[in-house]
Amino acid sequence: MEPDLFTAAAEERQEKDPAASPLAVRMRPRTLDEVVGQQHLLKPGSPLRRLVGEGAGGPAGPSSVILWGPPGTGKTTLAYVVSKATNKRFVELSAITAGVKEVRTVIDGARRASGGYGQETVLFLDEIHRFSKAQQDSLLPAVENRWVTLIAATTENPYFSVISPLLSRSLLLTLEPLTDEDIRGLLRRALTDERGLKSAVTLPEDTEDHLLRIAGGDARRALTALEAAAGAALDKGEREIALTTLEETVDRAAVKYDRDGDQHYDVASALIKSIRGSDVDAALHYLARMIEAGEDPRFIARRLMISASEDIGLADPHALPIAVAAAQAVAMIGFPEAALTLSHATIALALAPKSNSATTAIGAALEDVRKGLAGPVPPHLRDSHYKGATKLGHGQGYVYPHDLPEGIAAQQYAPDALKNREYYTPTRHGAEARYADAVEWTRRHLGRKRP
Repeated sequence: MEPDLFTAAAEERQEKDPAASPLAVRMRPRTLDEVVGQQHLLKPGSPLRRLVGEGAGGPAGPSSVILWGPPGTGKTTLAYVVSKATNKRFVELSAITAGVKEVRTVIDGARRASGGYGQETVLFLDEIHRFSKAQQDSLLPAVENRWVTLIAATTENPYFSVISPLLSRSLLLTLEPLTDEDIRGLLRRALTDERGLKSAVTLPEDTEDHLLRIAGGDARRALTALEAAAGAALDKGEREIALTTLEETVDRAAVKYDRDGDQHYDVASALIKSIRGSDVDAALHYLARMIEAGEDPRFIARRLMISASEDIGLADPHALPIAVAAAQAVAMIGFPEAALTLSHATIALALAPKSNSATTAIGAALEDVRKGLAGPVPPHLRDSHYKGATKLGHGQGYVYPHDLPEGIAAQQYAPDALKNREYYTPTRHGAEARYADAVEWTRRHLGRKRP
């Protein structure tokens, strides 16, 4: 990296007084082996290992890469490791503050370093999605001719935010969200490491669990909260970070919710029963508890889809499409924005008219099948398309409903054992009232006799 006068002074200060830097900066990995998570990108021979000089010999040099992933998953960290581990010239730019002029300056410097000293340049460009098409175009000659090896970072889908020519000249590496275990390991290292808190405080299990929920898979957020809570505990003269201290520090109460225990099922049950009972406010309360506790948004969306059929059904035919659309949106966007989508669906379902007729109908039909009430399919309904079916009497006597003025044929459809059996009992709630009229009319025209 090529720091200016002020950057050099700041780095010199940090070397003399490491505590002046935030904990998240002090705990940055120094080597790829110290990186938490993203092991799928750190295998021997991977592009990142070649960038730091591991196995980079021979005619094939390291490739430019685009790092794509959510905030806090390690994009900047990986670039930092490369800057410290490589013997190459390392330059960092941010697309927030840099423009074409700065890019050209870096490229000119890279060409001089390569021609004059045989030194390769690695350019780290953060937030590349903020560059316009013209700004991204300015990178193409340098990447194509390998005047620079580009490491670009983005939180947005590069297929939409990065121009195709630049994508085709780079390797796209996707960073996965960090797991709770990844963050847990990072926190425990920060507690004891000489660069971190040097065992000045301890972190009980309940406080650690709440810290993991606050982090939401973001390593930087976890370390920032840990540092603030540790400072508050030490100011109180305490060696242990109590849960209450963490709650006060981050202004966020711990939700009593075990994603693998009773609270998981109790709160989920309460959410669905509140929707069934049309109490929109109670439903939103339980939804908020699940969100705040870090529940998987896909689990919540699945429960809403079930509720749409189980408790609403045809009383509001739009309920299921809303729930399905919410599930699809949640899978695409994740938290925190997914909270808005889940709220949208929860409100719609709670305020919808209710009917469990679809639930009771299939339940009654299944019960009869399990009792053995089935019987052969009536001959006139059997498949008559294959050779020899006619000789067997299949399809004979079948009346095609579309040939009749009213579009309904009074013929037997159910097996003999279930003739005149009725499973669907519609309510007259909401839109299901018209289905109630329809089923009454069709049964009458089918000549259905009451059992």
